[in-house]
Amino acid sequence: MEEPREESEPLLSRARGGSGRPAGSGGSRGVRVGPGAASRQDLCFDQAAVFIEDAIQYRSINHRMDARSMWLYRLYYSNTCQWTLSLTIFLILLLAFVETPSSLTSTADVRFRSAPWDPPCGLTESVEALCLLVFVADVSVKSYLVGWAQFRKNPWLLAYLAVLVVSLADWIVSLSLVCQEPLRIRRLFRPFFLMQNSSMMKKTLKCIRSSLPEMASVVLLLALHLCVFTMLGMLLFTGEKDDGQDRERLTYFRNLPEALTSLLVLLTTANNPDVMTPAYSKNRAYAIFFIVFTLIGSLFLMNLLTAIIYNQFRGYLMKSFQTSLFRRRLGARAAYEVLSSMSTRGEAHPRGVGVDPQDFLQVLQRVQLDSHQKPVIMEKVRSYGGDLLSAEEFQKLFNEFDKRVIKERPPRPEYRSPFLRSAQFLFSHRYFDYLGNLIALGNLVSISVFLVFDADVLPGDRDDFVLGILNCVFILYYVLELLLKAFALGLRGYLSYSSNVFDGLLTVVLLVLEISTLAVYRFPHPGWKPEMLGLLSLWDMARLVNMFIVFRFLRIIPSMKLMALVASTILDLIKNMRAFGGILVVVYYIFAILGISLFRGVVVVPGNGSLAPDNSSAPCGSFEQLEYWANNFDDFAAALITLWNVMVVNNWQVFLDAYRRFSGPWSKMYFVLWWLVSSVIWVNLFLALILENFLHKWDRRAHLQSLAGDPDTCCQVTVDLLFRDVLEEPTEEELLERLSCHPHLRLCR
Repeated sequence: MEEPREESEPLLSRARGGSGRPAGSGGSRGVRVGPGAASRQDLCFDQAAVFIEDAIQYRSINHRMDARSMWLYRLYYSNTCQWTLSLTIFLILLLAFVETPSSLTSTADVRFRSAPWDPPCGLTESVEALCLLVFVADVSVKSYLVGWAQFRKNPWLLAYLAVLVVSLADWIVSLSLVCQEPLRIRRLFRPFFLMQNSSMMKKTLKCIRSSLPEMASVVLLLALHLCVFTMLGMLLFTGEKDDGQDRERLTYFRNLPEALTSLLVLLTTANNPDVMTPAYSKNRAYAIFFIVFTLIGSLFLMNLLTAIIYNQFRGYLMKSFQTSLFRRRLGARAAYEVLSSMSTRGEAHPRGVGVDPQDFLQVLQRVQLDSHQKPVIMEKVRSYGGDLLSAEEFQKLFNEFDKRVIKERPPRPEYRSPFLRSAQFLFSHRYFDYLGNLIALGNLVSISVFLVFDADVLPGDRDDFVLGILNCVFILYYVLELLLKAFALGLRGYLSYSSNVFDGLLTVVLLVLEISTLAVYRFPHPGWKPEMLGLLSLWDMARLVNMFIVFRFLRIIPSMKLMALVASTILDLIKNMRAFGGILVVVYYIFAILGISLFRGVVVVPGNGSLAPDNSSAPCGSFEQLEYWANNFDDFAAALITLWNVMVVNNWQVFLDAYRRFSGPWSKMYFVLWWLVSSVIWVNLFLALILENFLHKWDRRAHLQSLAGDPDTCCQVTVDLLFRDVLEEPTEEELLERLSCHPHLRLCR
């Protein structure tokens, strides 16, 4: 059932013609007015401002448009509310480190770990309750803004509500059982709050879901490959003698589960050549079995899986940018329709229909924009004079929102003395920066040389006199460089460069550490060796911080075109990989909570239970002999590290064997599933994203060079514009058709 239309919402007529500027003012353009024309105009300006903000942020425009709802909508998307929501999500995810079992111990090794802090019942639950209340308010506001009809059609909002209901019910159960419940179900649902708050993560999940059928087909081939070679291995390596050589060979093919596990690990090459060596020592012809298995499985099927995932994932960035472009064009068109629907415009400009630039300027005053970006946009609008803006011209103005405005540097100080002006020119020249980089290089070389010379000298026998003197000289130069640059550029001008801010902070920290070092250990002298107090001495801290000088050399990247292209590609990858990183956090979180529920306490102190009292009697390469005691699931932090070690797949057969002995053979299912999700699926998707992004960026080197040579130096082009030339612009019919389906905005025919 359709909701009634709010009385304050505009009633728009469909614009005709491709240009958006038909002859005559015809049509019944009008607004369902309130008490007066002023309130009607104010409402239209607010609606246009909201639509423009939606377009800038690539948000959906399907929300309520009455005055009260728009106030609530803008409040919800304000920086304060969004930061509060992000902080709440971070806080509820962080609770896993504090609540029982707590990770607040210095080590995860079961042999040396002290008793963890057990928070009193109600402490973490109170924090969690506050977080859940914020989420309840969040879903309530979202459901109100989109309307009940849209809420019922949105699976993410319905799932949001269901997760909150389950979490609140489980929270009540925890308090009723005085926090002694064996399993907290709500901990498994916490990552959902992170996913539902990120549109990019939702898009990525949708792409992964569409790729699952093709991935499943290759995984099925891998399973068939494993089964065939497992049966062949069981037939080939049955063993005829009971000597030591055959016993070692039979450790990998003793029974079907062991043989399957051995070949599964070999698929990742983690136990190569261990699994092959016993049989190969018996007969060199057995090597053919393992080589053929590795060729088919690791080099063919696994790479085929990567190719299929990339083929399905191809165009992921393009689809994402295409959707974002459509949202931007739709928001811009909605703002255009609202402004052009004001009846007074048709009377003032009988020659056509469009948007008065003065009205657009008033709307821009209400739009939340960067203080440096707004003047550029407004100047562009003023360049149209008094002519009405057509739909096409109105859309073109939104390209300005894609550009990052380069902030103008503060003016340099003006000195009257010719000597001071010459000094200002000298110390603000780029050659002075080159000299600073050369001095920093000498600093790094000196540290490296002394590290090499002192590698074979015992710490107590080292003499840091020369290095101490050099360190004082370098730090004095950095302080002098800071003062001279501040003199040449002015304090505001110096701080306007992020590189100078980094150098200045590093210099101040080095100066404080050096003064503290001299105060504690006196001035360097022959035989000078600062005593270590605690984890690091002040001297060691100064040398460690000094190594950050290496970041100064990143400034040479923009001057090298090829390196600049690679560096910009890496930065774009970091931006585009945030959604993938978020999904990895979700997967890690869920598997860590499951691991705690399944394996908490199964790894016990040596000498108790099934573990060997020492590693001398443990088999070579076993969990006990390698002293992997810190790899357990006794708390959340330890579980994350254990999952990371399995994801890397180096020696992951040790975990499979150990937890099989500690918990039972069913534990292998957990680790194999984690390997499939993390090392097979996620890593291959990650590789596909890197290839997709890098190839598109690399193919546009000429475009980058043309942008670099653009005489318009006031703006930098964002990554979105790099792909704009390959995106398909939505037609006016598509925009108006989608706009006519707006649940809270009606178009007259």
